[in-house]
Amino acid sequence: MSVRPNIRPAGHKPPFWRDRAKRALIFQLILVAVVAAFLIYIIGNTQANLNARGITTGFGFLGNTAGFGIGQTLIEYSSQSTYGRTFVIGLLNTLLVGGLGVLAASIIGFIVGIARLSPNWLIAKLANAYIETFRNIPLLLQIFFWYFAVLRTLPSARESMAFGEAIFLNVRGLYLPQPLFESGFGLIPATFVLAIIASIALVIWNKRRHEATGKRLPVFWMSLVIIFGLPLLVLVATGVPVTWEMPVLRGFNFGGGITIIPEFLALWLALSIYTASFIAEIVRSGIQAIPHGQTEAAQALSLPRNLVLRLVVIPQAMRVIIPPLTSQYLNLIKNSSLATAIGYPDLVSVFAGTTLNQTGQAIEVIAMTMAVYLIISLLVSMFMNWFNARVALVER
Repeated sequence: MSVRPNIRPAGHKPPFWRDRAKRALIFQLILVAVVAAFLIYIIGNTQANLNARGITTGFGFLGNTAGFGIGQTLIEYSSQSTYGRTFVIGLLNTLLVGGLGVLAASIIGFIVGIARLSPNWLIAKLANAYIETFRNIPLLLQIFFWYFAVLRTLPSARESMAFGEAIFLNVRGLYLPQPLFESGFGLIPATFVLAIIASIALVIWNKRRHEATGKRLPVFWMSLVIIFGLPLLVLVATGVPVTWEMPVLRGFNFGGGITIIPEFLALWLALSIYTASFIAEIVRSGIQAIPHGQTEAAQALSLPRNLVLRLVVIPQAMRVIIPPLTSQYLNLIKNSSLATAIGYPDLVSVFAGTTLNQTGQAIEVIAMTMAVYLIISLLVSMFMNWFNARVALVER
Protein backbone atom coordinates (compact mmCIF):
# COMPACT_ATOMS: atom_id res chain seq x y z
CA MET A 1 0.00 0.00 0.00
CA SER A 2 1.45 3.34 -1.00
CA VAL A 3 1.81 6.18 1.54
CA ARG A 4 0.56 9.51 0.42
CA PRO A 5 3.12 12.22 1.10
CA ASN A 6 2.07 15.11 3.36
CA ILE A 7 2.30 17.96 0.90
CA ARG A 8 1.55 21.42 2.31
CA PRO A 9 -0.16 23.84 -0.01
CA ALA A 10 1.77 26.86 -1.24
CA GLY A 11 1.67 29.81 1.16
CA HIS A 12 1.04 27.62 4.19
CA LYS A 13 2.60 29.01 7.39
CA PRO A 14 3.41 26.72 10.34
CA PRO A 15 2.03 27.60 13.79
CA PHE A 16 4.17 30.12 15.64
CA TRP A 17 5.14 27.56 18.31
CA ARG A 18 6.84 25.52 15.57
CA ASP A 19 8.74 28.54 14.20
CA ARG A 20 12.24 28.51 15.77
CA ALA A 21 12.85 32.26 15.35
CA LYS A 22 9.52 33.19 16.93
CA ARG A 23 10.02 30.78 19.82
CA ALA A 24 13.45 32.31 20.52
CA LEU A 25 11.95 35.80 20.47
CA ILE A 26 9.19 34.79 22.90
CA PHE A 27 11.69 33.22 25.33
CA GLN A 28 13.85 36.37 25.21
CA LEU A 29 10.84 38.57 25.95
CA ILE A 30 9.90 36.35 28.88
CA LEU A 31 13.46 36.53 30.25
CA VAL A 32 13.53 40.32 29.93
CA ALA A 33 10.18 40.58 31.71
CA VAL A 34 11.38 38.35 34.58
CA VAL A 35 14.59 40.37 35.04
CA ALA A 36 12.66 43.65 34.91
CA ALA A 37 10.17 42.39 37.48
CA PHE A 38 13.02 41.27 39.74
CA LEU A 39 14.72 44.67 39.51
CA ILE A 40 11.47 46.50 40.18
CA TYR A 41 10.91 44.34 43.26
CA ILE A 42 14.46 44.90 44.55
CA ILE A 43 14.28 48.66 44.01
CA GLY A 44 10.85 48.92 45.62
CA ASN A 45 11.88 46.79 48.59
CA THR A 46 15.07 48.82 49.07
CA GLN A 47 13.16 52.11 48.91
CA ALA A 48 10.62 50.86 51.44
CA ASN A 49 13.35 49.76 53.87
CA LEU A 50 15.16 53.08 53.52
CA ASN A 51 11.94 55.02 54.21
CA ALA A 52 11.19 52.82 57.24
CA ARG A 53 14.63 53.66 58.69
CA GLY A 54 14.42 57.35 57.83
CA ILE A 55 17.39 57.23 55.44
CA THR A 56 17.18 59.71 52.58
CA THR A 57 18.60 58.96 49.16
CA GLY A 58 20.37 61.21 46.71
CA PHE A 59 23.77 62.80 46.24
CA GLY A 60 23.17 65.95 48.25
CA PHE A 61 25.50 64.67 50.97
CA LEU A 62 28.48 65.37 48.68
CA GLY A 63 28.13 69.06 49.53
CA ASN A 64 28.26 68.53 53.31
CA THR A 65 31.38 69.15 55.38
CA ALA A 66 33.52 66.05 55.85
CA GLY A 67 35.04 66.97 59.21
CA PHE A 68 38.02 64.58 59.07
CA GLY A 69 41.60 64.80 57.86
CA ILE A 70 43.40 62.77 55.21
CA GLY A 71 47.06 61.81 55.48
CA GLN A 72 47.98 62.24 51.80
CA THR A 73 46.37 64.78 49.49
CA LEU A 74 47.44 65.76 45.98
CA ILE A 75 45.19 68.83 45.99
CA GLU A 76 44.26 71.28 48.72
CA TYR A 77 42.14 69.71 51.45
CA SER A 78 41.17 70.39 55.05
CA SER A 79 38.69 68.99 57.55
CA GLN A 80 36.26 71.72 56.42
CA SER A 81 36.18 70.38 52.87
CA THR A 82 33.15 68.55 51.52
CA TYR A 83 32.51 64.87 51.00
CA GLY A 84 32.73 65.53 47.29
CA ARG A 85 36.29 66.69 47.89
CA THR A 86 37.09 63.46 49.74
CA PHE A 87 35.87 61.54 46.69
CA VAL A 88 38.29 63.45 44.47
CA ILE A 89 41.15 62.96 46.97
CA GLY A 90 40.55 59.22 47.14
CA LEU A 91 40.29 58.96 43.36
CA LEU A 92 43.58 60.83 42.81
CA ASN A 93 45.36 58.68 45.40
CA THR A 94 44.06 55.53 43.71
CA LEU A 95 45.18 56.75 40.28
CA LEU A 96 48.59 57.69 41.71
CA VAL A 97 49.40 54.32 43.25
CA GLY A 98 47.83 52.48 40.31
CA GLY A 99 49.72 54.45 37.66
CA LEU A 100 53.08 54.23 39.41
CA GLY A 101 52.44 50.56 40.14
CA VAL A 102 51.77 49.79 36.47
CA LEU A 103 54.95 51.62 35.47
CA ALA A 104 57.17 49.90 38.06
CA ALA A 105 55.63 46.45 37.51
CA SER A 106 56.13 46.75 33.74
CA ILE A 107 59.80 47.66 34.08
CA ILE A 108 60.56 45.00 36.69
CA GLY A 109 58.49 42.37 34.89
CA PHE A 110 60.19 42.88 31.53
CA ILE A 111 63.66 42.83 33.08
CA VAL A 112 62.97 39.67 35.11
CA GLY A 113 61.19 37.98 32.21
CA ILE A 114 64.14 38.52 29.88
CA ALA A 115 66.57 37.52 32.64
CA ARG A 116 64.58 34.31 33.07
CA LEU A 117 65.81 33.27 29.60
CA SER A 118 69.38 34.43 30.11
CA PRO A 119 72.13 31.94 29.15
CA ASN A 120 73.83 32.90 32.41
CA TRP A 121 72.86 30.17 34.89
CA LEU A 122 72.97 32.41 37.98
CA ILE A 123 70.87 35.22 36.47
CA ALA A 124 68.26 32.76 35.17
CA LYS A 125 67.98 31.02 38.54
CA LEU A 126 67.69 34.31 40.44
CA ALA A 127 64.92 35.46 38.09
CA ASN A 128 63.13 32.14 38.52
CA ALA A 129 63.45 32.39 42.32
CA TYR A 130 61.97 35.91 42.22
CA ILE A 131 58.98 34.73 40.18
CA GLU A 132 58.26 31.62 42.21
CA THR A 133 58.61 33.48 45.51
CA PHE A 134 56.52 36.59 45.00
CA ARG A 135 53.73 35.21 42.85
CA ASN A 136 52.99 32.42 45.36
CA ILE A 137 52.68 34.67 48.42
CA PRO A 138 49.27 36.38 48.84
CA LEU A 139 49.36 40.07 48.01
CA LEU A 140 47.86 41.11 51.34
CA LEU A 141 50.67 39.36 53.21
CA GLN A 142 53.23 41.14 51.05
CA ILE A 143 51.60 44.47 51.87
CA PHE A 144 51.78 43.62 55.59
CA PHE A 145 55.42 42.57 55.19
CA TRP A 146 56.53 45.83 53.61
CA TYR A 147 54.48 47.93 56.03
CA PHE A 148 54.96 46.20 59.40
CA ALA A 149 58.20 44.24 58.95
CA VAL A 150 60.16 46.80 56.93
CA LEU A 151 58.85 50.37 57.10
CA ARG A 152 57.50 50.32 60.65
CA THR A 153 60.88 49.12 61.95
CA LEU A 154 62.76 52.14 60.59
CA PRO A 155 64.32 54.59 63.06
CA SER A 156 62.52 57.61 64.48
CA ALA A 157 62.66 61.06 62.93
CA ARG A 158 65.63 62.17 65.03
CA GLU A 159 67.60 59.09 63.97
CA SER A 160 66.57 59.21 60.31
CA MET A 161 68.55 57.49 57.59
CA ALA A 162 70.05 60.41 55.65
CA PHE A 163 71.01 60.30 51.97
CA GLY A 164 73.15 63.38 51.68
CA GLU A 165 71.55 66.46 53.22
CA ALA A 166 68.35 66.41 51.18
CA ILE A 167 66.69 62.96 51.50
CA PHE A 168 65.65 61.38 54.79
CA LEU A 169 63.93 58.07 55.56
CA ASN A 170 62.35 57.16 58.88
CA VAL A 171 59.33 55.45 60.37
CA ARG A 172 57.11 58.37 59.35
CA GLY A 173 57.98 58.23 55.68
CA LEU A 174 60.37 59.41 53.01
CA TYR A 175 61.22 63.12 52.89
CA LEU A 176 62.38 64.71 49.63
CA PRO A 177 63.20 68.25 48.50
CA GLN A 178 60.24 70.13 47.03
CA PRO A 179 60.72 72.29 43.92
CA LEU A 180 59.33 75.83 44.11
CA PHE A 181 58.67 77.21 40.64
CA GLU A 182 59.27 80.85 39.86
CA SER A 183 58.19 83.14 37.02
CA GLY A 184 59.22 81.83 33.60
CA PHE A 185 59.21 78.16 34.56
CA GLY A 186 56.16 77.53 32.35
CA LEU A 187 58.41 77.54 29.28
CA ILE A 188 60.15 74.37 30.45
CA PRO A 189 57.15 71.98 30.48
CA ALA A 190 55.99 73.53 27.19
CA THR A 191 59.41 72.79 25.69
CA PHE A 192 59.27 69.27 27.09
CA VAL A 193 55.93 68.62 25.34
CA LEU A 194 57.26 70.03 22.07
CA ALA A 195 60.36 67.85 22.41
CA ILE A 196 58.18 64.73 22.81
CA ILE A 197 56.19 65.67 19.71
CA ALA A 198 59.42 66.25 17.78
CA SER A 199 60.77 62.88 18.91
CA ILE A 200 57.61 61.10 17.75
CA ALA A 201 57.86 62.84 14.39
CA LEU A 202 61.54 61.81 14.15
CA VAL A 203 60.66 58.16 14.85
CA ILE A 204 57.94 58.16 12.18
CA TRP A 205 60.23 59.81 9.63
CA ASN A 206 63.06 57.40 10.41
CA LYS A 207 60.74 54.42 9.98
CA ARG A 208 59.61 55.62 6.55
CA ARG A 209 63.18 56.38 5.57
CA HIS A 210 64.25 52.89 6.64
CA GLU A 211 61.48 51.28 4.59
CA ALA A 212 62.43 53.35 1.53
CA THR A 213 66.24 53.25 1.67
CA GLY A 214 67.15 50.57 4.22
CA LYS A 215 69.09 53.15 6.24
CA ARG A 216 68.38 53.73 9.91
CA LEU A 217 69.34 56.52 12.30
CA PRO A 218 69.95 56.00 16.05
CA VAL A 219 66.60 57.59 16.92
CA PHE A 220 66.58 56.26 20.49
CA TRP A 221 69.63 58.27 21.52
CA MET A 222 68.59 61.21 19.35
CA SER A 223 65.16 61.24 21.04
CA LEU A 224 66.75 61.17 24.49
CA VAL A 225 68.91 64.16 23.57
CA ILE A 226 65.88 66.05 22.22
CA ILE A 227 63.54 65.22 25.11
CA PHE A 228 65.99 66.04 27.88
CA GLY A 229 68.42 68.37 26.13
CA LEU A 230 65.98 71.01 24.89
CA PRO A 231 64.23 71.55 28.26
CA LEU A 232 67.66 71.68 29.92
CA LEU A 233 68.79 74.40 27.49
CA VAL A 234 65.61 76.38 28.15
CA LEU A 235 66.11 75.92 31.90
CA VAL A 236 69.61 77.38 31.67
CA ALA A 237 68.52 80.14 29.30
CA THR A 238 65.76 81.29 31.65
CA GLY A 239 68.16 81.46 34.59
CA VAL A 240 66.97 78.27 36.33
CA PRO A 241 63.64 79.65 37.66
CA VAL A 242 63.28 77.02 40.37
CA THR A 243 64.40 76.76 43.98
CA TRP A 244 64.31 73.79 46.35
CA GLU A 245 62.70 73.62 49.76
CA MET A 246 64.67 71.14 51.84
CA PRO A 247 63.12 68.99 54.58
CA VAL A 248 64.33 70.19 58.00
CA LEU A 249 64.04 68.43 61.35
CA ARG A 250 61.84 70.52 63.63
CA GLY A 251 61.34 68.98 67.04
CA PHE A 252 60.15 65.40 66.64
CA ASN A 253 59.37 65.52 62.92
CA PHE A 254 60.51 66.99 59.63
CA GLY A 255 58.98 70.09 58.10
CA GLY A 256 59.10 71.34 54.53
CA GLY A 257 59.80 69.35 51.40
CA ILE A 258 57.71 66.47 50.09
CA THR A 259 56.55 63.71 52.42
CA ILE A 260 55.84 60.23 51.05
CA ILE A 261 53.92 58.36 53.71
CA PRO A 262 54.91 54.76 54.56
CA GLU A 263 51.44 53.47 53.65
CA PHE A 264 51.97 54.58 50.07
CA LEU A 265 55.47 53.08 49.92
CA ALA A 266 54.31 49.72 51.29
CA LEU A 267 51.33 49.48 48.94
CA TRP A 268 53.32 50.60 45.89
CA LEU A 269 56.18 48.18 46.55
CA ALA A 270 53.86 45.23 47.18
CA LEU A 271 51.68 45.88 44.12
CA SER A 272 54.67 46.43 41.84
CA ILE A 273 56.70 43.41 42.98
CA TYR A 274 53.71 41.05 43.10
CA THR A 275 52.34 42.00 39.67
CA ALA A 276 55.83 42.05 38.14
CA SER A 277 56.20 38.34 38.91
CA PHE A 278 53.19 37.56 36.71
CA ILE A 279 54.30 40.00 33.99
CA ALA A 280 57.71 38.31 33.94
CA GLU A 281 56.10 34.96 33.11
CA ILE A 282 54.00 36.63 30.40
CA VAL A 283 57.14 38.14 28.86
CA ARG A 284 58.98 34.82 29.04
CA SER A 285 56.14 32.94 27.35
CA GLY A 286 55.80 35.66 24.71
CA ILE A 287 59.49 35.45 23.83
CA GLN A 288 59.44 31.66 23.71
CA ALA A 289 56.41 31.79 21.40
CA ILE A 290 58.58 33.28 18.65
CA PRO A 291 59.83 30.58 16.23
CA HIS A 292 63.52 29.79 16.61
CA GLY A 293 63.95 30.39 12.90
CA GLN A 294 63.53 34.12 13.51
CA THR A 295 66.45 34.31 15.91
CA GLU A 296 68.55 31.95 13.81
CA ALA A 297 67.99 34.10 10.74
CA ALA A 298 68.97 37.23 12.69
CA GLN A 299 72.10 35.54 14.04
CA ALA A 300 72.97 34.40 10.49
CA LEU A 301 73.12 38.10 9.61
CA SER A 302 75.70 38.55 12.41
CA LEU A 303 73.39 40.76 14.45
CA PRO A 304 74.49 41.19 18.09
CA ARG A 305 72.34 39.48 20.72
CA ASN A 306 70.95 42.77 22.03
CA LEU A 307 69.85 43.83 18.54
CA VAL A 308 68.28 40.43 17.90
CA LEU A 309 66.27 40.83 21.11
CA ARG A 310 65.34 44.48 20.50
CA LEU A 311 64.64 44.44 16.76
CA VAL A 312 63.48 40.88 16.07
CA VAL A 313 62.23 39.08 19.16
CA ILE A 314 60.54 41.73 21.32
CA PRO A 315 58.49 43.38 18.50
CA GLN A 316 57.02 40.01 17.57
CA ALA A 317 56.61 38.86 21.17
CA MET A 318 54.57 41.98 22.00
CA ARG A 319 51.70 40.57 19.95
CA VAL A 320 51.56 37.65 22.36
CA ILE A 321 52.37 39.65 25.50
CA ILE A 322 49.84 42.49 25.31
CA PRO A 323 46.49 40.61 25.77
CA PRO A 324 47.45 38.91 29.09
CA LEU A 325 49.39 42.02 30.12
CA THR A 326 46.12 43.95 30.01
CA SER A 327 44.63 41.62 32.61
CA GLN A 328 47.60 42.17 34.92
CA TYR A 329 47.23 45.95 34.66
CA LEU A 330 43.55 45.68 35.53
CA ASN A 331 44.32 43.35 38.44
CA LEU A 332 46.91 45.78 39.82
CA ILE A 333 44.51 48.72 39.72
CA LYS A 334 41.73 46.73 41.40
CA ASN A 335 44.12 45.21 43.94
CA SER A 336 45.00 48.73 45.08
CA SER A 337 41.73 48.63 47.04
CA LEU A 338 43.62 46.50 49.60
CA ALA A 339 45.10 49.83 50.73
CA THR A 340 42.42 50.02 53.39
CA ALA A 341 44.25 47.21 55.27
CA ILE A 342 47.12 49.54 56.16
CA GLY A 343 45.28 52.86 56.11
CA TYR A 344 46.42 54.30 52.78
CA PRO A 345 43.80 56.93 51.84
CA ASP A 346 42.64 55.53 48.51
CA LEU A 347 39.09 55.67 47.17
CA VAL A 348 37.90 52.61 49.08
CA SER A 349 39.43 53.71 52.38
CA VAL A 350 38.46 57.39 52.28
CA PHE A 351 35.16 57.35 50.41
CA ALA A 352 33.73 53.83 50.70
CA GLY A 353 35.06 53.65 54.26
CA THR A 354 35.09 56.84 56.31
CA THR A 355 32.59 58.78 54.20
CA LEU A 356 30.15 55.85 54.12
CA ASN A 357 30.36 55.39 57.90
CA GLN A 358 29.68 59.06 58.57
CA THR A 359 26.88 59.63 56.05
CA GLY A 360 25.17 56.24 55.90
CA GLN A 361 24.58 56.74 52.15
CA ALA A 362 25.58 53.18 51.35
CA ILE A 363 23.88 52.85 47.97
CA GLU A 364 25.22 56.11 46.54
CA VAL A 365 28.75 55.69 47.92
CA ILE A 366 29.17 52.08 46.80
CA ALA A 367 27.62 52.83 43.41
CA MET A 368 30.05 55.72 42.83
CA THR A 369 33.01 53.61 43.94
CA MET A 370 32.04 50.71 41.69
CA ALA A 371 31.47 53.08 38.78
CA VAL A 372 34.96 54.55 39.21
CA TYR A 373 36.68 51.17 39.07
CA LEU A 374 34.50 50.14 36.12
CA ILE A 375 35.34 53.29 34.15
CA ILE A 376 39.07 53.02 34.92
CA SER A 377 39.10 49.36 33.85
CA LEU A 378 37.23 50.12 30.62
CA LEU A 379 39.58 52.98 29.76
CA VAL A 380 42.65 50.81 30.37
CA SER A 381 41.13 48.02 28.26
CA MET A 382 40.32 50.43 25.43
CA PHE A 383 43.86 51.80 25.39
CA MET A 384 45.48 48.36 25.50
CA ASN A 385 43.16 47.07 22.75
CA TRP A 386 44.12 50.06 20.61
CA PHE A 387 47.81 49.42 21.28
CA ASN A 388 47.37 45.73 20.53
CA ALA A 389 45.79 46.59 17.19
CA ARG A 390 48.74 48.87 16.41
CA VAL A 391 51.32 46.13 16.90
CA ALA A 392 49.27 43.33 15.34
CA LEU A 393 50.33 41.80 12.05
CA VAL A 394 48.53 43.31 9.07
CA GLU A 395 47.61 40.76 6.44
CA ARG A 396 47.96 41.76 2.84
